[in-house]
Amino acid sequence: MATSRLRQLGKYLYPHWKQVLWGTGTLFVVNALGVYIPLLIRDSIDDLRQAFSFDQVLLYVVLMLILATIMWIVRMISRLIIFGVGRQVEFDLKQRIFEHLLTLEPAYFSTNTGGDLINRATSDVDNIRRLVGFAVLSLINIIFAYALTLPAMLSIHVPLSLLAIAVYPVILFTVQIFSRHLQNQQFKVQEGLSEISELIQEDIGGMALIKIYAQEANEIRAFDQLNQELLKANLKLAKIRNFLFPIIEGLSYISLLLLLTFGTQAITEGTISIGDFVALIILVEQLVFPTALLGFTMTAYQRGEVSIDRIAAIFQAQPRVHDQYQLKSISPSEIKGKLVALNLSYTYPGAKKPALNKVNMTINPGETVAIVGPIGCGKSTLANTLPRLLEIAPGQLFLDDYDVTELPLAQLRRAIAYVPQDSFLFNTSIENNIRYGDHLKERYEVEWAAKQSQIHQEIMNLPQKYDTLVGERGIILSGGQRQRTALARALLMDASILILDDALSSVDNKTATQILNSLYKEQGKTIIFISHHLPAAAQADRILVMDKGRIVQMGTHKTLLQQPGLYQSLWNQHQLEKMCN
Repeated sequence: MATSRLRQLGKYLYPHWKQVLWGTGTLFVVNALGVYIPLLIRDSIDDLRQAFSFDQVLLYVVLMLILATIMWIVRMISRLIIFGVGRQVEFDLKQRIFEHLLTLEPAYFSTNTGGDLINRATSDVDNIRRLVGFAVLSLINIIFAYALTLPAMLSIHVPLSLLAIAVYPVILFTVQIFSRHLQNQQFKVQEGLSEISELIQEDIGGMALIKIYAQEANEIRAFDQLNQELLKANLKLAKIRNFLFPIIEGLSYISLLLLLTFGTQAITEGTISIGDFVALIILVEQLVFPTALLGFTMTAYQRGEVSIDRIAAIFQAQPRVHDQYQLKSISPSEIKGKLVALNLSYTYPGAKKPALNKVNMTINPGETVAIVGPIGCGKSTLANTLPRLLEIAPGQLFLDDYDVTELPLAQLRRAIAYVPQDSFLFNTSIENNIRYGDHLKERYEVEWAAKQSQIHQEIMNLPQKYDTLVGERGIILSGGQRQRTALARALLMDASILILDDALSSVDNKTATQILNSLYKEQGKTIIFISHHLPAAAQADRILVMDKGRIVQMGTHKTLLQQPGLYQSLWNQHQLEKMCN
């Protein structure tokens, strides 16, 4: 597992290997100067003890000042380069996550909440950014610090050097003991952040419902509970850190105390000079910070390790609906709009019964077909298979004699304008929402589509007319206005096939009738109208009646009324409800 994470980290860094190489080179220069300056101080002390000269002191001071300045500048450059790599990795990951999520089918988002995905794309990506920025910088710095400083120390006095670093294995062992606790606790923190994000997103979306049912107090309690759990997880994580890092720092300073104790004795015995002793103290001091920083680096790694797994889980989810090899290209102008289903079946993952069970139908080009039936009979599932929002097996659904699984998804969906039950609008202007499918459409074309969906006049009554911002999910519009705006968006596409999945349920009967009469007059457009509103369905060329995933009846309204069966029962029930009202 650890190897796979490191391999994944390597993949993130590989596109920026040149910057990493430059950053590594600058860190090498920094640490080389960090070793050379103490040795220069040693030489200056020993030289001045033999023959003191003010000019020589000034020369050493100026030289060390220049070297220290160069060291500071190069250190800043190294930080800018490597932290810049972290920002580049952050940018790349966010871009890849967004692009990958767009390839996944809607079913993925019904099992993976938006709040959790947002948290992964922000908080987890930020943790990885810290890992490839701060942690990589620290790790490279630690490697160079030991690789350059330790040989310099050994060249001065081997026993004292070994004595000074004797406690460092204890530091590494201490870090290893705490690493698992840090990882587990960091995972709990990330999960807590996801749960809070989900609750906030859900409550913002359902704010009107919360107000209607006066559930503010319950939502506050729910948030307080999640927030308390997150606080406990963060406090526990902080306790582990606050206990670990002072131990690491304390152990590292023991080496300095040992050096002070035995180093003075070595000077007295004459085995090292005062300059050697001062150089050893400075060099050991330079190892204290990288050693203490190792704990912080491990923490950053633990955070990044959890986040790498959470990000990888997104990329591991592969789209079930995707383009096959050796696709057949078809121009939108060539599509006539004929649809044929042969034993079309579909079962939702985890379900025991099929939502569609051997559906057979033929819809001719330019025909208006209504699909009716009780709730849960498979109407919406059938509608979702046509543009391949659900994955179906080859040889079951055909568009103009082309197997839909052999057509490029972009071309297939360009030929089908689909208005689902949920009329989703983006937080932008009405005009941009209507021309979402084709941003190059002109204003007069947008207005034509709005007139067709009977929404133009109401738009003209708004303060900024077509430039009016509709708010999140179209909140400033009524349900009927949102549905008609979504219908205008579909009509503007001028696709060969138009699917309306209960898309006028919030529109009053008079307006809905006007819209349908206008649509029924469309020449050459295949219209599939799914509705519970039987009088509207009665105007269609044909009616398909579904029950339990099957088409149990088909024919015109007049023909079906004369046949005992489900449609006759539904119509009689509608007439009875009409009389009662």
